[in-house]
Amino acid sequence: MTADREVELKFLCTPADLAAVLAAAPSGDDESRELISVYFDTPDLALQKAGVSLRVRESQGARVQTVKLGEGLSREEHEAPIAGEEPDPELGPLKTLLPEGGRLDPAFNVRVTRRQRTFHYRGAEIELALDQGEVSDGTGRSPICEVELELKSGPPEALFALGRELSKAAPLYLSFDGKASRGQALVAGATLQARRGDEVTLTSRATAAEAFQAIARNGLGQIASNAATLRAEPGPEPVHQLRVAARRLRSALSTFKPLVDDGGLSPVKGDLKWLAGSLDEARDLDVFAAGVSDQARSLASPPAGLEALTAALEAARRRRWARAAKTASSPRFRALMIDVAAWVETGSWLSVSPTPAKAFAAHALEARLRKVHKLGKHLGKADDAARHRLRIEAKKLRYAAEAFASLYRRKSADRFIGRVKDLQTTLGDLNDLAVAGALVGSLKLEPDAAFAAGEMVGLRMAAKDHLIAKAEKAFRRLVDVDTPFT
Repeated sequence: MTADREVELKFLCTPADLAAVLAAAPSGDDESRELISVYFDTPDLALQKAGVSLRVRESQGARVQTVKLGEGLSREEHEAPIAGEEPDPELGPLKTLLPEGGRLDPAFNVRVTRRQRTFHYRGAEIELALDQGEVSDGTGRSPICEVELELKSGPPEALFALGRELSKAAPLYLSFDGKASRGQALVAGATLQARRGDEVTLTSRATAAEAFQAIARNGLGQIASNAATLRAEPGPEPVHQLRVAARRLRSALSTFKPLVDDGGLSPVKGDLKWLAGSLDEARDLDVFAAGVSDQARSLASPPAGLEALTAALEAARRRRWARAAKTASSPRFRALMIDVAAWVETGSWLSVSPTPAKAFAAHALEARLRKVHKLGKHLGKADDAARHRLRIEAKKLRYAAEAFASLYRRKSADRFIGRVKDLQTTLGDLNDLAVAGALVGSLKLEPDAAFAAGEMVGLRMAAKDHLIAKAEKAFRRLVDVDTPFT
């Protein structure tokens, strides 16, 4: 079974865009064929959990077994021709990936019509594939329409340059979910939902550069997935998870700045700040509306105008969701994804000397923790702005600790992260109080709704001293906990 590295970019688009993409691509000989692929896994999804896909693809009467491992621009790919319809578990890495006695069953099918063209572009040989079809699992179907750019030889920078050029001809959205991921989501009954960040697993031998790429790829995948969900079904959860993903990636840039501070860092930071900031209004409004709803259920006698306030909030939220979806559809967002991915995969920062990830993590986490300790010393007497600064630093500490958690003992890492999260959550509640007045003022409510909003904000403000005491307690518990990285 031949082993190779598949270097590829994948974009989502609509069927109506395929002709424009083909017309904008460099000329070459075209080929069209039908591809039928059956993906396999064990009954307990051992391959999926290991980040591995296994398929048997039939085209023009021949069958090829393919195993893919890894993520990002370059993935490990093992291919071999086979005679039958079932995969051979003795080929390539399968025998080491499968549990002893593990049974392989068909999981789902993918059928696509592929239009393919190979050409030279900026010193590289690139294969362009336009795939249109569907994934099915016997009970459901999900459409597929993708543009794939695979590097056959030459510099990988050429892939991103071509992606930028083709994106001018049609709206192309960079995607990190292959056909295997689409099928797995269909089988799980979760083809369209907001996506939380996956846990990043780092080995003890990982370098700091490898750690950053793994964390950044994870963040980009979460951004791409939630943006796609937001475009299809605008709502509070994809807004929230898209914003979290952008903020996590921004935090990673800050944590890894000593390593990645090249000429490309500043524009990447600016793009991600724009993305996260464009979602702030929608998220703040969702949090406020959820708080009003919770309060209303707890009150024996809700204030007059509550119904009008609830209706006004719902209308305002829908407008903010639509605006967020427009952001996730914009040319700036599409360009952001290509530019950030290009910098992560090919930036000049990759020429840095290798540094062990665990040593880098310990230094970074200690520095973040010192900032939190310094800012939290006088938490009880701090003003809203000071508590906000502490909240931001606590969030950065939490994101960094979660990203590096696999390098440390799970129990101690989870305990530490839990203490940081408790502090961050309480400080977040206090920040929600601080911005509630300005948020209500921005809505320009009718008098009855404004009266109800004022009553609700007043009730929340009565709990401020309690929340400050709760934050002080959470800070003391964080100071007392043993750190896993010392």
